[in-house]
Amino acid sequence: MHRFAAGAVAVAFAVFALPADLPGQVPTLVIPKASQRATVSQTIGLTEVSITYDRPVVNQREIWGKLVPYDSVWRAGANENTVIAFSSPVRVGGRDLPAGRYGVHMIPTADEWTVILSRQADAWGSFSYDPKEDALRLTAVPVAAPFQEALGYTLDDPGIGSVVATMHWEKLAVPFTLEVDHKRVVVDSLRQQLRGLGRFFWQPWVQAAAWCAGNDVNLEEAAEWAQSSIAINENFTNLRLKATLLEKMGDATNAAQLRRRSFELATEPDINAYGYQLLGQGKVDSAIVVFQKNAKDYPKSWNAYDSLGEAYATKGDKRRAAELYNKAREMTKDPFQQRRIAGILAGLR
Repeated sequence: MHRFAAGAVAVAFAVFALPADLPGQVPTLVIPKASQRATVSQTIGLTEVSITYDRPVVNQREIWGKLVPYDSVWRAGANENTVIAFSSPVRVGGRDLPAGRYGVHMIPTADEWTVILSRQADAWGSFSYDPKEDALRLTAVPVAAPFQEALGYTLDDPGIGSVVATMHWEKLAVPFTLEVDHKRVVVDSLRQQLRGLGRFFWQPWVQAAAWCAGNDVNLEEAAEWAQSSIAINENFTNLRLKATLLEKMGDATNAAQLRRRSFELATEPDINAYGYQLLGQGKVDSAIVVFQKNAKDYPKSWNAYDSLGEAYATKGDKRRAAELYNKAREMTKDPFQQRRIAGILAGLR
């Protein structure tokens, strides 16, 4: 019996002793957390908003006023800080915040909650929370919600300039709104992008200027961007875009001159695309005039007659549309286009 016991001790030591060539510090293994990690994100215009947090569960406990005490700073999650991050400046609770990462804390009460965004985003929970590090505080009103076992965040009702961040847990939801000056963010981004390789091509200047024209923002600089495009390659598209910008700024005379110049340089695809732009805007008669010009200038183009036929069909003149579609079908040698046009003609009968 004595010899057997000694052998068992030796075996046990052999199992639990570290090999001689390994360091003395025992490595820590990664195992699942009881409160699991999660991230929710949403793009607002060009602004990325994300919330990263750990998800405690109710587990049949009384949460509000008990597990999470009232009138005390709470980490709004579990384990490390809940972190909210913005890729560009935002406005929260009526105050502007620069882009960056912020620790989220909350002070629950029975009626109103205080939501705190702290400049310290890398702490463990709220144990080292310091109000001197607050970036802002805002008041949020909790609302009744369907039961949710694991705490979660959502980014709801995303628009071009705002999103609602909401904490859900147990039978409560706590929402607060984030706002983005999306036009300023996009213009700043366009300026930066035009410092890159795109500045050597005419199309990116047009894209940037067209976005400003379509959103009625930054018009003077957009006109300069249109001129940069013209300097690289003067064409129908950038001339008409600059004309639009000048007209928006009240310079109708120079806008008209640029439009006349644009038609002097226009190609068949330019005019065809312009006609469809008018058609899409519901300006059917104006589109017909443009498509008629294209058919006159390019009488050997089946596509010019095809587009003009579509404009007349949109107007409701089936007879004229059928004449033009028949002409286009006779002119094209492409079997696919012939079948497509035949299908349209069948629908006009």
